[in-house]
Amino acid sequence: MIYVVIVFLWLSVCLYMILGGADFGAGIVEFLTPKRYKAQARASLYKTMGPIWEANHMWLIIAIVVLFVGFPTIYATLSTYLHIPLILLLLGIIARGTAFTFRNYDAVQDDWEKVYTRIFVASSIFAPFFLGIIAAATVSGHIDPQAHSFADQYIFSWLNPFGISVGIFTVGLCGYLASIFSIANLDNKNEQTRRIKEINQTIVLVILTGLAVFVTAYLTGVPLITWVISEPVAIAAVVLATVSLAILIVQLRKRNFKYAKILGGFQMIMILVAATYSHFPNLVLLKGGGSLSLFDEHGADKTIQMLGWALLIGSCFILPFLFYLMYSFGIKKDKTPTID
Repeated sequence: MIYVVIVFLWLSVCLYMILGGADFGAGIVEFLTPKRYKAQARASLYKTMGPIWEANHMWLIIAIVVLFVGFPTIYATLSTYLHIPLILLLLGIIARGTAFTFRNYDAVQDDWEKVYTRIFVASSIFAPFFLGIIAAATVSGHIDPQAHSFADQYIFSWLNPFGISVGIFTVGLCGYLASIFSIANLDNKNEQTRRIKEINQTIVLVILTGLAVFVTAYLTGVPLITWVISEPVAIAAVVLATVSLAILIVQLRKRNFKYAKILGGFQMIMILVAATYSHFPNLVLLKGGGSLSLFDEHGADKTIQMLGWALLIGSCFILPFLFYLMYSFGIKKDKTPTID
């Protein structure tokens, strides 16, 4: 049953990075869109965010619950040594959701809408940046349980060049996903052409920031390059991500946007596989060579068994309704009903 729990943990992280990433990316795309095109961009992004907005943070909650119940030592370590970026991430998520709600559903239309827009856009960049920093700190080997100073224990474990570069890379990925996911909701060919140009720009941004991640990893002693080139699975993941990127560019030129969405999600999965496979089952890498393994640090066997069954049974109820939610939001209404 431990494998079932680990699969659900990994899938929840993947789905949050894809769906939550596209959600965060909506604010990033809006920020980068020229002023004269913002109205069209908002319309397409809202259509895209519809099904995602209702359920995206569910995957983050599932991951947290699985860690809390199934792997208490790992949960305690992360929540202790990374409590500052975790709090900043949660504040960004709360500010973003609040600003989005008030901006779109406030009964009074006044200058506060501009304030809500600024908060929404800023937190759309702020939150994924710290999400990337947390991910980087988890595998960087900079968490030092033996450190004696506050700064060494709770700041420098995540505030370093590698963490910052991964944070920027995550922001770029979110903007990339949102651009791909939202282009299918653009009906005007001129708007589609402009969005394709934006996607090409975000591709360049993702490639450059991805290279920066490898450079900072090398400079800070994180064996990222070794992880990627030492395992056939990791190498295959990188190759598949690269090939799918080339296919995606071709599909965009052919305006096959549904295939582009699938390829964008697939690339995110391949990136996660390449970055995590080599050190699996070690989820947290500590300074000095220590690590916290999913196989060694799990809870009692009875707890894992009950958690696994809860996840399996719960998914039978949740997933069908989630798919129907996405389907219902994706239905295009060609005609507006009229009363004769």
